[in-house]
Amino acid sequence: MIMVAVIAGNTVSAQITASPPSLKGVPVPEPDNLAEFVKDKAAAIKLGKALFWDMQVGSDGVTSCATCHFHAGADNRSKNQIAPGLLRVNANGTENPDTVFDIGGLPNYQLKPEDFPFHKLADPNDPNSVISDRNDVSSSQGVTNTKFVDVIPGNAEDQVKTEPDPVFNVGGINVRRVQSRNTPSVINAVFNFRNFWDGRAQNIFNGVNPFGSRDPNASVVKAETPNQLKFVKISLNNASLASQAVGPPLSSFEVSADGRTFQEIGDKFGRTNAPKGKKLPRKLAKKLFPLRPLGKQVVHPEDSVLGADSRWPKPGLKDRTYDRMIQDAFKPEWWKSNKLIQIDTQGRRTFVKKPDRSLETNEYTLMEYNFSLFFGLAVQLYEATLVSDDTPYDQFLQGNANALTEQQQLGKKLFEGKALCIGCHTAPEFTAASVSNVTKNGRIKRVPFPPNSPEDNGFFRIGVRPNTDDLGLGGNDGLFGNGQGNPLSEARLAQLGKFQVLLGENPPTLNPTLKPTETVVADGAFKAPGLRNVELTAPYFHNGGQATLEQVIDFYNRGGDFGALPRLNLSPQEKQQLVAFLKGLTDDRVRHEKAPFDHPQLFIPNGHPGDSTKVTNDGTGKATDSLLEIPAVGKDGGSGTPNFLS
Repeated sequence: MIMVAVIAGNTVSAQITASPPSLKGVPVPEPDNLAEFVKDKAAAIKLGKALFWDMQVGSDGVTSCATCHFHAGADNRSKNQIAPGLLRVNANGTENPDTVFDIGGLPNYQLKPEDFPFHKLADPNDPNSVISDRNDVSSSQGVTNTKFVDVIPGNAEDQVKTEPDPVFNVGGINVRRVQSRNTPSVINAVFNFRNFWDGRAQNIFNGVNPFGSRDPNASVVKAETPNQLKFVKISLNNASLASQAVGPPLSSFEVSADGRTFQEIGDKFGRTNAPKGKKLPRKLAKKLFPLRPLGKQVVHPEDSVLGADSRWPKPGLKDRTYDRMIQDAFKPEWWKSNKLIQIDTQGRRTFVKKPDRSLETNEYTLMEYNFSLFFGLAVQLYEATLVSDDTPYDQFLQGNANALTEQQQLGKKLFEGKALCIGCHTAPEFTAASVSNVTKNGRIKRVPFPPNSPEDNGFFRIGVRPNTDDLGLGGNDGLFGNGQGNPLSEARLAQLGKFQVLLGENPPTLNPTLKPTETVVADGAFKAPGLRNVELTAPYFHNGGQATLEQVIDFYNRGGDFGALPRLNLSPQEKQQLVAFLKGLTDDRVRHEKAPFDHPQLFIPNGHPGDSTKVTNDGTGKATDSLLEIPAVGKDGGSGTPNFLS
């Protein structure tokens, strides 16, 4: 049976046969040439877990990757988690950011259950019964608005200058900025062909940034011998998690002061080697290398990856440094050299002999210069272990007839039939954006319903918000600076004749042939997320505008809020069956943080003391933080953290 759902002017189709296999039978995607870079995968996973959870990575010495991914791989915070519609555009695509907070009125607001859904209806089954409509986004707080000055090697906090923030302030005092899209889970994200909601994190990792082969200037340095260096372009496939990982550490909203580079993180843990407006991760290396890994956090002695190196009950790892961990994990031609890479103020790069004096901030060791390569691959290899494949659903498909309740089994039939869910959430990954689906069915395709528009496989426009609120896949990669770049949509690249040049392979053959003038479904389209552990990852959708699974099912049942989803006409009983089935996709190891989902201690910013009318200045122009402890757990797990608003 072919099932076709008309979605916002395009379609979703799925060939429905028997139930798909358990995720246990799906190989974890991995770069074909990983062995050219990684010497010891176990050591790389250890490095990746340390870097992912280490609060010292952030410019503020507090914010880590895990800060926004600590609860089932996502974020359950609810104070200071609102951003206005900053990604709004005009009808012609020009920027038109909305800086007004509709929910709470100002930042540092404590969300409440009654704030949801953001698009309120008198009757959840009637899309025309609108009471109120708000384009705010429920997401994750990152850092305050600061300008990067320099790193102080061995100091967890960067030297920064507070800059006035016209949006995220309370009474003129800066509060932590909030991302413009909701935080998706990193669990099972390794199965995605591309990552981020808009797909900007490419399947190809170039060792430098999220843009893969799109960026012709991305290069790393290889030591032919310790005394002979050369710039090389690298390409690792099945590495969208590595591409994703190197984005947030340089984001002035998420982890970094504005203007920091990866080398400057690895000075602390470099200086920009590119023209103004492009950033790389070298200073992070200079910052981190003298610091004890996880030096502000305790590591459980039975941590499944880091336990043997724990200094419990003291913080950090014993007898470990980040440079030593890189040496253990990666081949020496990527970190061992007697020469430095020197970068002048114009971005020109030369190789120089190692001076006897202390390093200047425009000189980097080979290890510092290539820190983005190590960071991206190590974090990917760690996140690749975060596979949730032991749910009641998996157990049911493996022959345990009692793993799903009768209600859940009825919900499963609805999911695969009347409710049309499987059109976008193809199992066992529960997303059409998976490596396996894209590899099998092509990167772009035609929808099987007139007008048979071309679209990127795995990205769908379902009408959560008007297209102009957030173009999503319809935006561009920003590589030209000033918000300009090539389309993120691969179908649009094919139309422009740029697919092979920018993506390194011939575009898929479409029938009929792709025409330069036909409409591509991209504006307002977003990557279909996987649904495993969805019970734990509220709020939902790219804007975080729904707080419960019941609200999500209501959204689909009425045909969405903006667009042309078909109405499902589900009964109240059928809605409950669907919700019950979705809860059957929860892996109890994730719920209770058992290995591989165990982790070090973490202190997360949880808004600021006060409310949306008053905060306390810490003396530098920014608000004091409220920090919430997430305790360290070992391989046997613990009680987990509460769900959103519970």
